[in-house]
Amino acid sequence: MVTQEQIKSIGDVLNCKERPLKERFRALFTLKNIGGDEAIQEISRGFTDESALLKHELAYCLGQMQNKKAINILTKVLEDTKEEPMVRHEAAEALGAIGATEVIPILEHYKGDPIVEVAETCLIALDRLHWLQSGQKVDDTNPYASVDPSPPADGHKTIAELKATYLNSKQSLFERYRAMFSLRNLRTTESILTIAEGLKDASALFRHEVAFVLGQIQEPCSIPYLKYNLENATENEMVRHECAEALGAIATKECIDILNRYAEDKQRVVKESCEIALDMYEYENSPEFQYADGLVKVDN
Repeated sequence: MVTQEQIKSIGDVLNCKERPLKERFRALFTLKNIGGDEAIQEISRGFTDESALLKHELAYCLGQMQNKKAINILTKVLEDTKEEPMVRHEAAEALGAIGATEVIPILEHYKGDPIVEVAETCLIALDRLHWLQSGQKVDDTNPYASVDPSPPADGHKTIAELKATYLNSKQSLFERYRAMFSLRNLRTTESILTIAEGLKDASALFRHEVAFVLGQIQEPCSIPYLKYNLENATENEMVRHECAEALGAIATKECIDILNRYAEDKQRVVKESCEIALDMYEYENSPEFQYADGLVKVDN
């Protein structure tokens, strides 16, 4: 049993700006796995930090914990228009992940946000909440134990049928996400390569989620696609960061070489993502700390 004093001690590591970022991330995922109100309080303290990557992961963890105690802090993050878009996006996604109907008004308010990634995230979160309210059920064979932004698609569709929805920009992002998570759960080479095609989509939010899913799957066949988007200096930084984390999860020699090349990238969030991805690889089998479902959400 973890004591309150131990939780506070781990929280002090997370919130010490003088500690290396990799140590703070390991503390964050330790708190996430411990769970409970005290862990939420320690995680919430971190939103005063300067690192958008860290704050993004704080919001992600709070959503995955699915504890209503996090709603107020996540709402404040979403409402702060001076906050980095990737952090506000993750706060909106986390509110949807918690699944409480009381967050519907705040998501409704920001579904028209001028930051398109924030607006799109709010719309997807609203669709998830409405789907939960409807009482529908699906056969969710998610092997990653993650709380996803949408359920998988209904029924037993073929890859061709799922692909038709997944790559159709006229469909809602919620329905396209549903097709994507069904493709992920199939875990075949064909389904993975179909998912990778989404890295060419017009929506940065969508591309970011594609990279996150490829990081969950951890199959080397997706490396060329992730590498291409990471190496594209004009790509949205939220997408590049998620590509870096996915490459860290796949962790072949080629992936490590790519991450080392971009560990000094001009974009801070990309640089830090490479740093954390390399550390995740180094500590993958460490008995002292485990990332568990950390950076690859097993993102954006």
